[in-house]
Amino acid sequence: MDMPSLNRLQPPLESRLQGVDPGWQAVVDAWLESLPGQALVGFVDQRLAAGATVFPARPLRALELTPLPEVKVVLLGQDPYHGVGQAEGLAFSVPEGVAPPPSLRNVFKELQRDLGLRPPRHGHLVGWAQRGVLLLNTTLTVEEGKPASHAKRGWEALTDALIQAAAAEPSPKVFMLWGAHAQAKRPLVEAAGGEHLVLVSNHPSPLAATKPPLPFIGCGHFGLASAYLAERGRAIDWQL
Repeated sequence: MDMPSLNRLQPPLESRLQGVDPGWQAVVDAWLESLPGQALVGFVDQRLAAGATVFPARPLRALELTPLPEVKVVLLGQDPYHGVGQAEGLAFSVPEGVAPPPSLRNVFKELQRDLGLRPPRHGHLVGWAQRGVLLLNTTLTVEEGKPASHAKRGWEALTDALIQAAAAEPSPKVFMLWGAHAQAKRPLVEAAGGEHLVLVSNHPSPLAATKPPLPFIGCGHFGLASAYLAERGRAIDWQL
């Protein structure tokens, strides 16, 4: 397979929105029947028909790898990576063999500072997803070289509903909200009224990671999450 095909979405979009955990699928199906869902699918298919290169190949991969009942941590990203071979349907994650982007390098830096875990040589976060970390972007597709090109087109109606579903599921969870975009989703979590820990900081981007008001470097979120979950019988392993 040639490199441009590695993470390129193939039409039609709706065929890529099936086969996830039943708890998630009910949310996806309700969205697909809604006006925002229909508008988004139509928009993406139109862009594909026009020859746009859209990433990733599996927009719902986070839901494939992390079933709703197994979610321990919700880690929100914003937009998929817009470079060839980068986006793989998991927030912050890139495939093995692709250099970790700057924000992810800062995530690993804080992980080492907080828990003493040596940064991996890759940025592939599938191990986290398989252990209960929902790596969810709030927009699930993007066009090559055009960040935020599919934002505010209808994905947010789905991802807000997914955040609400995770918060409504009774098992204790940790919501890691890094940056203003993720923090704007806090009311969705709090409205559910569940036993959840919400952690907020600046985004791990080099532009914000060490700056006030809530520097990401030094936030201690990994240790706080580990302690909270372990106390409730839901221990999490951050090793990659």
